[in-house]
Amino acid sequence: MAFAQVTKPVSIVDVSPRDGLQNEKTPVSTEDKVRLIEGLIRLGAQRIEAVSFVNPKAVPQMADADAVMAAVPRTDAVSYIGLVLNTRGALRAVDAGVDEMNYVLPVTDAFAAANQNTTVAAALTALGEVSDIAASASIPLSVTAAVAFGCPYQGDVPIEQTLEVVRSAMGRADLAEVALADTIGCAVPWQVGAAFARLREETDLQLRAHLHETRHTALANTYAAMASGVDVFDSSVGGLGGCPFAPGAAGNISTEDLAWMLGRAGFHTGIDVQKATELGRWICGLVGTKPRSGLAGAGVFPAAA
Repeated sequence: MAFAQVTKPVSIVDVSPRDGLQNEKTPVSTEDKVRLIEGLIRLGAQRIEAVSFVNPKAVPQMADADAVMAAVPRTDAVSYIGLVLNTRGALRAVDAGVDEMNYVLPVTDAFAAANQNTTVAAALTALGEVSDIAASASIPLSVTAAVAFGCPYQGDVPIEQTLEVVRSAMGRADLAEVALADTIGCAVPWQVGAAFARLREETDLQLRAHLHETRHTALANTYAAMASGVDVFDSSVGGLGGCPFAPGAAGNISTEDLAWMLGRAGFHTGIDVQKATELGRWICGLVGTKPRSGLAGAGVFPAAA
């Protein structure tokens, strides 16, 4: 598989504080979430999905989103992303001072109902309203197409179904970036490569991949996405992550494994893989689980002198 031209470093969006923690049952204090974010900054993360502005009854781990944003260190070197599902969340994100908004757009009605108590059509309508809110605050808006490759309720999701929803999103909103999410970790490289190649043909927007490691295909899917021109990837330290409304979804691709693989191939990410591995061990220990990354088990290769 030949790579498309990559003329800039590969960018990693660390989603540990949001997607990494949202499904964990052990409560994490605001102070420890801020410590996690500070650790991410030290290891080189420049874009961090710090919080989600969602119903705290549905996702208790994110109940302190406003407090977290009020406490994070502010620096021009780091951009904080807030995830939103509706206009209420977008207004909270503006008030909290996020640098970017990420809107989750399900591509199946079944997942839309479970995740957001809505439909795809209604979510698209709300996206237009969220876009207006973001634009009025001069906040860049991205869209993540959830269950883009497979849905826990519908099953397989054809590429054309995903592309149809994404096309509608691009027509309704002023977007800076579009992501395709393998929410339940069911995609294989051929699917991922084909979907991003089709999307690349239709838009010049920045493309991002959100890949889960449920069935251990995330690194291979990263390769396939890169071959189709994608150079922005989500990840979390320790491989933490999951979705409360996607049964069986395991963690995100780990920041340390992703950065290590890319670094070994000569791509610059700016991520210190040793520090990422150590931070992954710390946060996993805090929530009472084992790190899921390969580097946490086998160590960095070659070992530091």
